[in-house]
Amino acid sequence: MVLSELERDGAITQRSLASKLGVALGLTNLYLKRLARKGYIKISTIPGNRIRYLLTPQGLSEKSRLTYQYMKYSLSYYRDIRERLSDMLAPLDGAPGQRVVICGTGELAELAYLSLREMNLTCVGFVDEDSRESFLSYPVSSVDRIGQWQFDRVLIADFDGSTDCEEQLVRSGVPRDKVLTLGFRA
Repeated sequence: MVLSELERDGAITQRSLASKLGVALGLTNLYLKRLARKGYIKISTIPGNRIRYLLTPQGLSEKSRLTYQYMKYSLSYYRDIRERLSDMLAPLDGAPGQRVVICGTGELAELAYLSLREMNLTCVGFVDEDSRESFLSYPVSSVDRIGQWQFDRVLIADFDGSTDCEEQLVRSGVPRDKVLTLGFRA
């Protein structure tokens, strides 16, 4: 992220960079010194007591390598999640007209929606505490109003809050055996 930000704006201040990265100013200073020591960036002083950061050819090469690694990891992660979703939803695929509510409105919920679309399953809508009215053109409701919908299963598509979400669903009247999770617990 540091290399990308420096490539985008070589005249960025350390304070602004720290803010964009979400880290302390001192840690940002340490990162910059390390990158300079490794030869990935060159630090030069410009008039007005300002500093400019320039990516070296070695820095551009490292940024490309890191981007490739990240993309490779992301695609592998995406395939793994899609496989888990497929395995979990496969038993429902044979039963006609299975209706599924997806709990969450993040990236994992999008993947869950795509998996439903590939199978003979119907998405009823999404449950989330977010204030949005729709997600992927489907209605979004709060957990306490899920009883108004007709559904066969609820798929929790939120790694961070899966246990809390499951407990809220059960308190709202959803039988625990109708709740599906990807097997990760917070």
